[in-house]
Parts: sequence; C-alpha cells; structure tokens
Amino acid sequence: MVRTLVRILERRGFEVAVASNGREALAVLDEEPVDLVITDLNMPVMDGMSLLRELRERTSKPSIIVLTGYGTIQSAVEAMRLGAADYLIKPYDTDELVRRVERELEVRDLRREVAHLKREVERHHRYGSLIGDSPAMQEVYRIVAAVSQNKSTVLITGASGTGKELVARTIHQRSPWSRGPFVAVNCGAFSETLLDSQLFGHRRGSFTGAVADQEGVFQAASGGTLFLDEVSEIPLVLQAKFLRAIQEREVTPLGTTRPIKVDLRLVAATNRDLRDRVRGGEFREDLFYRLNIVNIDLPQLSARRQDIALLVAHFIDEFARAYAVAPKQVSPEALERLTAYDWPGNIRELQNAIERAFAISSAPTIDVADLEPALAGALSPAASPSPPRPAEVTAGGEVIDALQRSAPPPVDSGVIGQDAPLIDQVMALDEAERRLIAAALKQAGGNKNEAARLLRIDRQRLYRKLEKYEIH
Repeated sequence: MVRTLVRILERRGFEVAVASNGREALAVLDEEPVDLVITDLNMPVMDGMSLLRELRERTSKPSIIVLTGYGTIQSAVEAMRLGAADYLIKPYDTDELVRRVERELEVRDLRREVAHLKREVERHHRYGSLIGDSPAMQEVYRIVAAVSQNKSTVLITGASGTGKELVARTIHQRSPWSRGPFVAVNCGAFSETLLDSQLFGHRRGSFTGAVADQEGVFQAASGGTLFLDEVSEIPLVLQAKFLRAIQEREVTPLGTTRPIKVDLRLVAATNRDLRDRVRGGEFREDLFYRLNIVNIDLPQLSARRQDIALLVAHFIDEFARAYAVAPKQVSPEALERLTAYDWPGNIRELQNAIERAFAISSAPTIDVADLEPALAGALSPAASPSPPRPAEVTAGGEVIDALQRSAPPPVDSGVIGQDAPLIDQVMALDEAERRLIAAALKQAGGNKNEAARLLRIDRQRLYRKLEKYEIH
C-alpha cells in the first residue's frame, strides 16, 4: 500500500518520504521538514495514535491524514481530537486520497500566507491601527509621530472613509495623555441649539427639554483628546463661541455666565475644503487658522493602491475573528479587481467589500464572484490589456526564455488579428497556452509543483490544463 501511494503521489509532483511505523516516521521528521503525514493506525513498534501524541508535542507540526478500517472509526475520531486534520476509511479511493492531500496542503499554504500577511500588517502597524507602506502614508506617519508628543491643535482633512477618526485615535493613543479620555462628536449631526449644548454643556431649564445639568464634550474630554468630526458644519453663529473655547481653553455652558477651564488636545476633521468655506463666508477665517496649526491630509485609497493588499489582509483577519471562521485567501483575479477599483468610498468601502465576502460565502477563498458587480468589473475593456502573448502570461523570465527556445515559429499575426474568425483566435491562444505549459514543465524538470509556481497558477488548474492539452 505504501509503495502504491508513493507512485501515485510522485506522479502528481509531490516529494514523498517513507516509513513503515511511527518510530521510523519520527526519525524521518527529525531529518527533513515534512508538510503532511499520511498514517495508518495499526502499525508495529509505534502505532498511529502514539505517533499523533508525539507529533502534537513538536514545535513544527505537519498536517496529518489518518487511514482507518471500518471497525476503528471511533479511533479515527480520537485521532482527530489528537490533531489529525482528516481521515479516510479503508478501502479508499486513491483519487479521493490525492484530493484530500491537495486540500490539506492548500490549507497549510493558506495558513502560512495568512501568517506572513499578518506579520507584514504588524510590521506596518507603526502607529496604532494605521496600515500602509505607500509614500503618502509614510508622510502621515511622520506627522502623527511628531504631533503625538505635544498638544498642538490638529486638522485632519480627507474624503469620507479615508480614516480621519482612526488617525485622531492614533494621535491620542501615542500621546503622553493616552490615559485620559478620547471623546468624539460629529458636528453635522445636531441642530444649532443641540450642538451648543453638546459642545459646551447646559444648565437645567436653559432650553425646552433641559431637565438636568449636563456637561459638554469639552469638559468630558478634559485631560485627554477631543475629536470634532465634520467641524465645517458648525453654524456660523456658534463659531465665535467655539473660537473662544479653543483660544482660552474654557467653556461657558448654556444657562450660565461662569466659564469653566478645560485642559485637552483638540483634533478636528473635515471632508470639505475649509478655504472655500472661508471664501464663501460660511466659516470664520480666524477660526480656520486656529484649527489649521498642523494639517494632516489623508490620501484617497485610489492614490495608495500599493496598500490595498495589506488592508485586505487586515480586514480578512478582522472578519475571520468576527465570524469565528478560518481566514480566507484571495484569488489573484479578485485581488486584481480590488486593486484596480477606484474606491470612491475609500477604506470604509473596502472594509465593507471584505465583510460582504465573509457574509455571503463560506468558501475558503474570496473570488471575483464574491465581490460586488462594480468591483467584479473593475477592469474595464478599455483599461484591460489585450490577450497576452505567450511570453506575457507569466513574469518568470526562465519560462519565457524556455518558451522562446522550445517553441515552434509563432502563429502568423494575421491569424490572431482582430479580423480573424473567432474560432481561429481561440485555437491560436490555446496553442500558445499549450506551448507555454510545456516550456514551464521543461524548465521545471518535469516537477509539476514548480511548473505551477512558474506559471503562477494552482496545481489543480495545471492538472486540468495537462489533461486538456494531453501533455504527459
């Protein structure tokens, strides 16, 4: 049985080591790294259960598939409890075994990739939860690092969804006053009277409905940070009182004339152009300059596309925990769409897109079908490249060189031109794909795993192509 499995797995491109019992298996594992173990339960010297217990104690743990007879299904359940990833009942179908092996190795690769991406995300968590390695974000990090150590007033500008509150929280968390409160309020969410009360507080009876004294957010944030979102929406009649509160660090609640001292850092944010508001007479110029001591302008997500993969990895980890499921992988095609899309809703829209993929699909991979139609079609025909020549299908220079050396003369350009019949174009592209796969296999010395890596496709897709083109 072992010899048969070795032949089957090696034909599929796997490297296989052999052991006749658990003790020999441990010796093999001491000598070389192994990704997956297929083990019977009933073996001499050391049985499968003992092997599982030994493997459970090791730092580097391979995935395990257990083979068991009909009479020992209870043992298979016990094996799963000890860490086996899967089991098959004998007699088993060899194709099914190969599928299980491929699936477990894909899951293992996914875990490695997620761990790598998490390390990358953590490496870029230089300032709280801010994520990104683009030059624009590096400039944001530089300013945040500087202003975090003082109490300068900060104005954060940027489109909706770019993460203005997240930046404000990061400034607070990295400051010496991080143990104080962080109080956030949206200035556009209240009427004039309610905003006056919300900001500065009120005394009982100062207006209809004021049945008790209430402190405002300036008082509530004393000793910490006050974040005022959509500061551009403060009514003009309140701006003078707001300016005095900032300048004097004191507030006068509605219904009283006695000012109250406050000690806080002010961070304001807006998605509007305050200079335009000043020119239009809707915002006081002196208030603008008082707020705009330090400006942090957040870029749109479409201006920092190189950060999208990191943000996707972060949100996958976030929603995997929220949904209590394993982290998902992202197919290359889906990531291409995510990167190409313009994201008018910025980071918030990207976050929603990843949550949608978790909500509608239990598959281990986020594919194009899991994305919103607007995202799925992010690569418009005008922006999409024309059908690639064989040398453009992969970035592997070795494969291209091998193709050029081994390929027959190229198909006449007239055959694959725009005016050629569609069937001729398809046949020409199929022939180009067949030659490319053959060249990749030659370059990889017949190793299908390596050929798949060079072609940047998964093993299953390569096997389907090999069958389609009858390449042996």
